Amino acid sequence: MDRREFLGLAGAATALAATGTAAASGSTGTSAGAPEFVGILVDTTRCIGCRQCEVACAEAHGLPVPDPRTDEALAEHRDTTTTQWTVVNRFDTDRGEVFVKKQCMHCGQPACAAACPTNAMEKTHEGPIIWHGDRCMGCRYCMVACPFDIPKFEYMSPNPRIQKCIMCHDRLQEGKLPACVEACPMDALTFGTKRELMEEARTRIYNHPDDYVHHIYGEFEAGGTDWLYLAAVPFDQIGFRTDLGSDTYPDYTREFLYAVPLVFLGFPPLLYGLSELTRRREGGEE
Repeated sequence: MDRREFLGLAGAATALAATGTAAASGSTGTSAGAPEFVGILVDTTRCIGCRQCEVACAEAHGLPVPDPRTDEALAEHRDTTTTQWTVVNRFDTDRGEVFVKKQCMHCGQPACAAACPTNAMEKTHEGPIIWHGDRCMGCRYCMVACPFDIPKFEYMSPNPRIQKCIMCHDRLQEGKLPACVEACPMDALTFGTKRELMEEARTRIYNHPDDYVHHIYGEFEAGGTDWLYLAAVPFDQIGFRTDLGSDTYPDYTREFLYAVPLVFLGFPPLLYGLSELTRRREGGEE
């Protein structure tokens, strides 16, 4: 292989790496003319802890259906699992009991999708983040990247999957509401575009300033999420991370990702140059 052929292959590898990076990062936003992201507003002041959202989620996705009447699940704080995409927890706060629904936050620019090297985790144009099993190679980078610790891996399965809330993306395609929203008897869950939900949240705070802390969780956290929360108490009292900042998590790794193609471009010619220099030196000595 001569020098020209070598540099040509290095250039092709660089172009391929750049294309792959662009494809992976392209799933974190909407394209021109795409619809607004949809989301869900959770008003924790209305939630009574009935857990009908858990039941509806399980029934809609073929998961084990819990029995809120007998399982006493509210006695401990729970995380989501491979078989429970959403859970409700009870917190004792300065203003009494507060019930909080937990699931994937569906970040506007998700760390899980940015970290996925095969685009198996995808931010759809409508907003929900979904997982493609036929693209996944099982690296679990999405689990490490998520600031909310949401994606769960089926470690005990012979054909493991990543499991998490998909905001009922399949139901949305059929013009239906997410199952949890449809099942909530207290209107604690409101579905709509993020713009509409922000307006609704601000209106509730303005009209009832003593009933809410004046903060909408998810407006800025981790760059903004499509699930938004209202509460009567500070969010650190009800299990939310308050140290995330307002930068998107892909921003923290963008400089590194931009540098990767330069490594592919610069490193092979460097090795070639060193090899050529060594060869000439050896020829001179002979």
